[in-house]
Amino acid sequence: MGRKYLGRIADKVLNSALEASGAVLIEGPKWCGKTWTAENRAASVLSMQDPDNEEAYILSAYTKPSLLLKGDTPRLIDEWQTAPVLWDAVRHAVDIRGEAGQFILTGSSVPKDRAVKHTGTGRISRMMMRPMSLFESSESNGAVSLGSLFGDDDVEGESQLTIERLAFTLARGGWPATIGQKDHVALRRAHDYVDSVINTDISRVDGVEKDPERVRALMRSLARNMSSAAKITTIKDDVDIEGSLSDKTVSSYLNALRRIFVAEDLPAWYPSMRSKAILRTSPKRHFVDPSIAAAALNASPESLLRDFRTFGLLFESLCIRDLRVYAQATDGNVYYYRDNTDLEIDAIIYLRDGRWGAVEVKMGTNDIDKAAANLKALRDKVDASVMREPSFLMILTAGKYTYRRDDGVHVVPIGCLRD
Repeated sequence: MGRKYLGRIADKVLNSALEASGAVLIEGPKWCGKTWTAENRAASVLSMQDPDNEEAYILSAYTKPSLLLKGDTPRLIDEWQTAPVLWDAVRHAVDIRGEAGQFILTGSSVPKDRAVKHTGTGRISRMMMRPMSLFESSESNGAVSLGSLFGDDDVEGESQLTIERLAFTLARGGWPATIGQKDHVALRRAHDYVDSVINTDISRVDGVEKDPERVRALMRSLARNMSSAAKITTIKDDVDIEGSLSDKTVSSYLNALRRIFVAEDLPAWYPSMRSKAILRTSPKRHFVDPSIAAAALNASPESLLRDFRTFGLLFESLCIRDLRVYAQATDGNVYYYRDNTDLEIDAIIYLRDGRWGAVEVKMGTNDIDKAAANLKALRDKVDASVMREPSFLMILTAGKYTYRRDDGVHVVPIGCLRD
């Protein structure tokens, strides 16, 4: 018997994209559920990495690719980058057919530069898929909707997620295949994922062999610098004990991690300001899932509960992962804010229509007042005549209760949030 499909927030994002475009590309890390989600929507499937047929499929792709596109629509082409020529074939087929919802493509890596001739603009829509949020894995009860915060100030809810369970879910990650597994099995799988990245995936993406020990050291450094705007030189100095690595080499390793969607930096936000504050532009370092950082550091749920500094950094990364998943469902993107006065806001949710909200992440209650002051300081700095007033100001916590402070700032446990 096959596994029961676990509904994803990405389902409605995919449906919307198929209504608007001839083809949709689902990108994201291996093991995040791209194929499962795509198969749930597809009417026919071509699996390019089927070991029984891969060689024949590749030969066909480079001889007459249109043969592989025949089938009921939407037709799924899984791991299309195995034969990059399929991209241009799909783009051409979309032009000829002139109908929406013809193809779904999935990819766990970005193909080599210039592997495709055309961008697919106007024909192929792109969507990023990430590991499961806490709401999708049923660890958040979903009492508070991020989407509703853009139009409703009334929030309430009580989280059932204990700090012990939060440490476990962080170390386990949002990988669909681990949900419902025994705890020790689920934790082992996160380590296996990182080992696969280190020993195989990072070299396969660009065909350049990379030293596994250096990759492991690099991932440990990224984990230690999680949720910071650490520069290349900082990471190099952290990794390069012998002084033999160049900035270029470190950059190439980081780029390879991005191309397999393991590293996902958080970009800076550039609002119109009332003051002349100088905005910081360097991205913040993040993995696509906090379990990658936990595995790279050999951090278990028990060790996180003894080291709240590391727990706090990885908790922020977990919150960023979930905010990205939830924001995508409302046509939003996630950024962070920092200026030269050292005012820093952990997350800005910015929608296509110009609405925005600001989020600070605090595990405990001791820094709630400071976080609220930071959020209000940002609100006062942004030029509302150009940018609008923020739709909401929110503090995400590891606590139990949701409430609205007298100053209008929402305090919401991550165990209550949803899209």
